[in-house]
Amino acid sequence: MPPVQKKTTNPARRQVSAKKILQPNKPATRKRKAPAKKTKPFPLALKFAIAALLLILASPLYYGYILKMFISAKQWVMDIGEDPNYRSYKSYAIRIPKGYEIHGIDVSSYQGKIDWKMVRAMKEDKVKVDFAFIKATQGISGVDPYFQRNWREAPKAGVTCGAYHYFIPRKSGLWQARFFLQTVKFETGDLPPVVDVEELSGVEPQKMRAELKDFLDHIEQKTKVRPIIYSGLVFYRDYLKGHFDDYPLWIAHYYQAELKAGAKTKWFFWQHSDRAKISGINHVVDFNVFRGDSLSFQQMLIR
Repeated sequence: MPPVQKKTTNPARRQVSAKKILQPNKPATRKRKAPAKKTKPFPLALKFAIAALLLILASPLYYGYILKMFISAKQWVMDIGEDPNYRSYKSYAIRIPKGYEIHGIDVSSYQGKIDWKMVRAMKEDKVKVDFAFIKATQGISGVDPYFQRNWREAPKAGVTCGAYHYFIPRKSGLWQARFFLQTVKFETGDLPPVVDVEELSGVEPQKMRAELKDFLDHIEQKTKVRPIIYSGLVFYRDYLKGHFDDYPLWIAHYYQAELKAGAKTKWFFWQHSDRAKISGINHVVDFNVFRGDSLSFQQMLIR
């Protein structure tokens, strides 16, 4: 059996091991964090500006302003190519001549029962019902069944009123005037009496004018107010022009941007449409303008 050999340790390895044992552990080096950047505070003025902007955006007034601008822009687009003096009004469902600040309607039993508060409250782009001519009588015996109600309720709502008589030339002008004044009691602040003459009713033009003159003379004598003559533009030109030029006129001429009645024609009211839709009235209505400003309108009223 061979002799057992002892393992010899490499002196170099022993020296390395000794070094590992004797050498103390070095602490781990930590990476330094970069210093945090300091954020600059918002200027106080900028904070106030942002807060004000948020308040504006949250305000219903802001959205109302935006809506108004949108509606205006839409109207501008719709008006492209149209006569700038004859604009469409959606709520009234008609086109209305521009350049007039006082507007009104005329009514009879055809319109039925009217809610005058709703009529007065209606408004679009400064256009509202300021006055109303109300049918009272016809011939020598016809009374409009809604006259008294309209004559009473319209002024309560703030509408300036006038009453008109539908003239029948084959009947006595004097008796028609008496019947009209028996039915209507005019007061201070009312529009002048109106006579509606638009047909010959089977008589000659001379006869019609004679009876009409009797009617006008009696009305002016009793009321001390010069009556208004209402007629269509064609009828006026054919039978009235040159005979009653000193009387204020109310002319009917539909769907036009302007009333071409002649520079010397003394018209004050123009019935420019018979198709208006008015809140509080269940049927279409005649729509009118007054030729003049608010001062001229006040001067025309009965004093």
